[in-house]
Amino acid sequence: MESEELVPLTSSSHGRVSGKSWKAQKSATFRTQCSAGHRSSFEERMKKTTKTNAAKKLEVELKNEKNAEKQRRREITLERKNAAEERRRLEEDKAKMGARKTARLRRKAGRTKKIHG
Repeated sequence: MESEELVPLTSSSHGRVSGKSWKAQKSATFRTQCSAGHRSSFEERMKKTTKTNAAKKLEVELKNEKNAEKQRRREITLERKNAAEERRRLEEDKAKMGARKTARLRRKAGRTKKIHG
């Protein structure tokens, strides 16, 4: 047992030793080969996320304001339309009532449509 030599362990391969002597030992990948998202620091990514969230929030607020304005104009138009319809209906009723009253007065006076049109 004393003739056995201890094999030094390499930290990068987690204790494994490749039997292929022609292969170079791998090291950690360079940071420049990573994607741009991984290359930036956490603080930078968080700043970017905060900016994006603020822009989205502003966009939603503007869209809500625009929709509220559109709804307000729609309500005004509908109110005007309903008011015009009510006026028209009242005018028709008024004209109808006027015709009925004149017919009643004619009958009272003894005149009818058949005699005096």
